[in-house]
Amino acid sequence: MTDVMVIAGSKSDEKIVNKVTDVLKQENVSFSAEYASAHREPEKVAKIVKECGAKVFIAIAGLSAALPGVVASLTKKPVIGVPVESKLGGLDALLSIVQMPKGVPVATVGIDNGQNAAYLAKRILDL
Repeated sequence: MTDVMVIAGSKSDEKIVNKVTDVLKQENVSFSAEYASAHREPEKVAKIVKECGAKVFIAIAGLSAALPGVVASLTKKPVIGVPVESKLGGLDALLSIVQMPKGVPVATVGIDNGQNAAYLAKRILDL
């Protein structure tokens, strides 16, 4: 079983995925990484979340940044959102991820800060 599932909304987010996976490797945390858009491939996102068995999810997204919230709506496991800088300096993505409705919690790290998402996932796993 994989400890952390990293899901990015687009291949253009690969540099942030690499920031996450580099730290997870360094910390000896098992992980898988997938690319799936919450808007263009909702069925694929749902399948990944339901079938992967991960203990923690890291969801990376820019612009409207729906992916972390969608992942959180599909699982009771911890979800960490990583906003990606694209438009508006990434503030659009940051605010979209931070402002989840009650009952759909998403931990959020700084814009493009995939490293902190990986460190937070490790701390959650260590509990």
